[in-house]
Amino acid sequence: MASEPVKPNSGDDPRLLRLSPRDNVGVIIATVRQGDVLDIAGQAHTMAFDIALGHKLALAPIARGDKIVKYGAPIGSATADIAAGAYVHIHNMKSDYIPIYSTDAAS
Repeated sequence: MASEPVKPNSGDDPRLLRLSPRDNVGVIIATVRQGDVLDIAGQAHTMAFDIALGHKLALAPIARGDKIVKYGAPIGSATADIAAGAYVHIHNMKSDYIPIYSTDAAS
């Protein structure tokens, strides 16, 4: 079952940018440190590690296989279940449009 899009909510931390009301990921606009608490849609989430400027966080739970939506458009698919507030990157998503290359592929 596909995750529901997150509606705009003033409960987002100011370090998190929601680009479209249909997005299920937000963009970090100021570096977040491990242990920082971010409010996402009014819910507090403690960051498990540092997250750099421009990277993505899940705004709501995203099930494995669901589309990752940014700018109101799908940018990839979840390769694992992603909890709300979790870091979203190549370890738990894949592009549906371009291959992802890593040093693991060379092994």
